[in-house]
Amino acid sequence: MNTLVRCQFSLHDKLKLSLAIRELKTMNHIAIKMLMGDKGKYLGIVMGLTFASLIMTQQPAIFLGLMSRSYSFISDVGLPDIWVMDAKVQFIDDIKPLQDTELYRVRGISGVKWAMPMYKGLLKARLVDGTFQTCNVVGLDDATLIGGPPVMLEGKLADLRRSDGIIVDIDGATDKLGKPSPIPGGKTIPLKVGDSLELNDHRAIIVGIAKVTRTFQSQPVIYTTYSRAKSYAPKERKLLSFVLVKAKPGQDLTELTRRIRAATGLAAYTQKEFMSLTYEYFMHNTGIPINFGISVLLGFIVGAAIAGQTFYNSTLENLRQFGVLKAMGTSNWILLRMILLQAVLVGTIGYGLGVGLTAIFGYSMRHSILAFKFTWELLLFSGTGVSLICIFAALISIIKVIRLEPAIVFKG
Repeated sequence: MNTLVRCQFSLHDKLKLSLAIRELKTMNHIAIKMLMGDKGKYLGIVMGLTFASLIMTQQPAIFLGLMSRSYSFISDVGLPDIWVMDAKVQFIDDIKPLQDTELYRVRGISGVKWAMPMYKGLLKARLVDGTFQTCNVVGLDDATLIGGPPVMLEGKLADLRRSDGIIVDIDGATDKLGKPSPIPGGKTIPLKVGDSLELNDHRAIIVGIAKVTRTFQSQPVIYTTYSRAKSYAPKERKLLSFVLVKAKPGQDLTELTRRIRAATGLAAYTQKEFMSLTYEYFMHNTGIPINFGISVLLGFIVGAAIAGQTFYNSTLENLRQFGVLKAMGTSNWILLRMILLQAVLVGTIGYGLGVGLTAIFGYSMRHSILAFKFTWELLLFSGTGVSLICIFAALISIIKVIRLEPAIVFKG
């Protein structure tokens, strides 16, 4: 008897579940039909969300790419553990030269495995057609060449030891340092190994082409030896830009930086600390974050206005249908679920289209000068923004439907 009762209850529960699932599918189908009934409004909602998703993903990606370029030179020089410089340096290009004697003081500090000099400065290069181009000139230790470019495309780093040898980054050699085309308006002819430039009236021969990360100002980068860089630079008493330090194995970097500061009075930062210092300078002392922030905010507001208004108008047009469903006994919860389904559907489509367009844009710009960095955090950021827009659009429609009286069906 108990077994028979359990079977009956089981069959009853299965029947109820089957009916509930069928009802759910039916209501979902009705919700989608109501959403797509007016193609113009449906496409308007999707395009509004696509626009918002695109702006909230593309603009931050450009912003992150631009900000990553502010410290790209530091990240390219990966071998040193610590950068030592003048205490008043605020970011990587804020060069305040030191005397060469500071190098020997740093080398004498306990825990330092080696310390090498680096020159970094802006010098004008005279091109073959007589025009001038400002370049980032980097001078590396003559013996070790520590701090050189991360990737060599042509030639070898050791070729810098040749007479008057320099290494040029591929972007500079192709564009700003390139030779003019013999055809008016033609494409610039890239520099190649064996070509020459003039740096501060000194002959410089290209012995290699390197691949480096573009800098914030996107100026050509030229590498040479430290002694040659000092001969290129205007004569000054102080020409040492940075001291690159490698810690001994097992040495705590925080303790070593504190020791260097105490012994020399100079600033000492780990690579991450120096990158952070440069990043924070550009964040707090330029208008870049505000400009991009305004663009993202406008994208959010415009997307919310278009999607919200169009979604609300679509709900108004379907009020009689909602009234019919209410008159048939459909609960507010089911109507609310239908509107949420509509919002989730258009939100997912709009978000996917916006992110897809951003990815296509970034891929098409990969060889251009445009800064672009598409990270997974941006997907969460734009997804959150689109979700807020959908919640706003759904909320104003839900309030109208909940307050709806079924008697509206019988009104003319």
